[in-house]
Amino acid sequence: MYSIILCGGSGTRLWPLSRRNFPKPFLKLYSDKSLIQETFERMAGAISKENIYIVTDKDNFFNVLNQIREVYADFKKEQIIVEPSSRDTTPAIMLAVKYLCDVIGIDKNAPIIEVHSDHYIGKKDVYLDLVKNALACLNDNIGLIGITPTKADTGLGYIEKGEKIDGYYRVSAFKEKPDLELAKKFLETKKYVWNAGMYLFCAKTFQDELEICDKDIFELFSKPFAEFVENFQALPKIAIDYVLAERSRKVIMFEGDFDWNDIGSFDILSEIANRNEKQDPKHLGFDSKNIYTNSISNKLIVTVGMEDVNIVENNDVILVQKKGKSSEIKKVVEYLRENNYTEVEHSLIGYRPWGKYEVLINEANHKVKKITVYPGATLSLQSHQRRSEHWVVVCGTAGVVNGQSELTLTENQSTYIPALAKHRLSNPGKKNLEIIEVQTGDYLEEDDIVRYDDEYGR
Repeated sequence: MYSIILCGGSGTRLWPLSRRNFPKPFLKLYSDKSLIQETFERMAGAISKENIYIVTDKDNFFNVLNQIREVYADFKKEQIIVEPSSRDTTPAIMLAVKYLCDVIGIDKNAPIIEVHSDHYIGKKDVYLDLVKNALACLNDNIGLIGITPTKADTGLGYIEKGEKIDGYYRVSAFKEKPDLELAKKFLETKKYVWNAGMYLFCAKTFQDELEICDKDIFELFSKPFAEFVENFQALPKIAIDYVLAERSRKVIMFEGDFDWNDIGSFDILSEIANRNEKQDPKHLGFDSKNIYTNSISNKLIVTVGMEDVNIVENNDVILVQKKGKSSEIKKVVEYLRENNYTEVEHSLIGYRPWGKYEVLINEANHKVKKITVYPGATLSLQSHQRRSEHWVVVCGTAGVVNGQSELTLTENQSTYIPALAKHRLSNPGKKNLEIIEVQTGDYLEEDDIVRYDDEYGR
C-alpha cells in the first residue's frame, strides 16, 4: 500500500502566517507539529513510512525534506515528487502515479490513497480504521472518503449517496458548493456527505479509467516518464473531481465521522481550538468573548471589550479580523501585492535548505539576524560586495571558512568577516547550530551574494 500527499497551495486566507516563502503546510497551527508533519505521521498509522510520497514544487522541496526528517529521520529525497509547475490535482496525481510506476516500480495493483496536507482530523483512530478498511475493500474501484456533515456548510462540495454495498456506497452524484438553504436540506436528508478530496485507487484502475474518461490527458500520461514531465505544462489545470470522479462508473464512497476540517481560515482554526478547549495562555481577555489569538513570537495579547475577533501576529504583521470575514483576506493580499508590500510574500523569518534565519533588527546601515543551521548542513561558499559580517555562536558548534582560515567555534566564540572575503558556515554537530549575525554596510539585501560552491544547486 502507498500514500500520496499533495503539499501545495498558498493558503492566502491564512496570511500573515502563510507566505510564499513558507506556505500553509509548513506551519504549526494547532499542535507542536506542522500540517505536513501531522499528515505524514497520521498516514504512517496505515501505510509504511517508506511508502509515503509527497508531491510539492521545487521551491518547497527542502521545506518538505527538512520537516519530514524531523519526525522520520530515514525519509529519503526520492520520496519527494517535484511538480514542474502547479496544474491542480489531476496533473499532480498523474505525476505521482507515473513516478510510482515508472521510477519506483510499484505493483500496479497495489492500493494507493491520496490525501491533502492541510486537513485536521481530531479522531485519528476512527479515521485510520476507515482508511484501512477502504484500502482492503477497494478492489478495482475509484474510492472516495466522504465526511458525515455536522452542519450546513456552504464552502464544501457534497457527494450524494447511492446504493449501499458491503460497507460503502455507490456515488449517485456530486454537488457543488450549495447556498445556505440547499446546504440545510442536504443536512436534513442525511443523503449527502462532504467531499474531502481523498481518493483511493490502484495504478492500473487509475490508468484504465483515465483512458476511458479523458483520452487527451491519457495520451500524455501514457508516454515515458521523462517525456511526460517534459510536457507537463501542456496538461490542463483541472481538479481530479471533474476528470475521474464525475465521469467514471467505478466511483464508490466510504463514509466516516472523524472530526474533520479543511484548514483554510482563522475561523476554522478558532473552531478547532474551541472544540479542543485549547486556551491560549498568552491571551488575557477582559469583558471579551469568542476571541481567537495566534502569536508566532509568543507575545502577550490583551483584549478589552471585544467580541468575535481573530487576532494574529507574525513578527512583522498584526492582523485583527472580524470572525466571518475570512474571504476578505484575499482582497487584502491582492492589495498588498499590487502596492509592492514585501510583507505579502516574505516574513522576517526566512527558510533555507540548510535551516532558517530571523531578522531581529533591520536598519539602514546594519542588520541583526539569528541564524539556525541544521545538523550536518552547510551554507554555500560565498562573498558579499557591500557588507561585512560578525558571527557569534550562541548554541552548538560552527565550522567556519573565513578567507584562508578554517575555524571551529563554540558557544560565546566569534569571528569577523570583511566584505569581499570568501566565507562559509556549517554545522558539524548533532544538534542545531545557532549564531547571531551582525551585518554592517551600505547595502544589506539578500541579493548581494556571490556563490562559489553550493550543495543545493542555487
